[in-house]
Amino acid sequence: MAKIVVIGGTGLIGSKVVKKLDAHGHEAVAASPNTGVDSVTGEGLADALHGADTVVDVSNSPSFAPEDVMEFFTTSTHNLVAAEKAAGVRHHVALTIVGTNRPQTIPYFAAKSAQEEIIRESGIGYSLVHATQFLEFGGSIADISTEGDTVRLPGALIQPIAAEDVSTAVARAAAGEPVGDIEIAGPEVFGMDGFVRRTLAFRKDPRTVVRDDTAPYYGAVIEERTLIPLEGVQIFSTRLDEWLPANPPRA
Repeated sequence: MAKIVVIGGTGLIGSKVVKKLDAHGHEAVAASPNTGVDSVTGEGLADALHGADTVVDVSNSPSFAPEDVMEFFTTSTHNLVAAEKAAGVRHHVALTIVGTNRPQTIPYFAAKSAQEEIIRESGIGYSLVHATQFLEFGGSIADISTEGDTVRLPGALIQPIAAEDVSTAVARAAAGEPVGDIEIAGPEVFGMDGFVRRTLAFRKDPRTVVRDDTAPYYGAVIEERTLIPLEGVQIFSTRLDEWLPANPPRA
């Protein structure tokens, strides 16, 4: 069994990954600023990675401002790669996004693409797990797209996936050998507006969702299939109608 360090291991995905790896007998270490490990400053990295076979990076930028998110992912990943080489780590697993390798102007995607490039050029074996949008983010997508009582969203297609399924895919990648790039998605395809409309309706949210294909998604206008996975994607089973009753909105 392996020692696997999970950067961002106390967050939504990371905590689930740590539990799954522990349950399968691995020595999973949750590393985050909360545990004294900061991949941006480098604090605690050398000690955390000592004796590690694999590093999993599911960390995320605290700010989504274009300059901030680019700085976070490039600085953090450069620090991780250097520390991994010093520690003899053989496998780097990173959670990223479906669509980073396609033409789009989303600043967050550009930062993730830069992160991926650093990993690919590191010389360390890697697995990049490209996930579609999380079911968990339906409410936050609505919030950033609300004007008054109206939510304006494009009809661009998405194939959302549950965080639980994402953590399963990441844990499987971490427990295996480097595989390069893989894509994961949920079983259903929605228009962005339709996904949010169903989420809000189930939660009896009074806002009206209007389809507007000129409306931005995280600051950029997207094409119909920008966020849809390609052939060969790994499909997980959790459907929106079964996920919603088990996941009330956070207070």
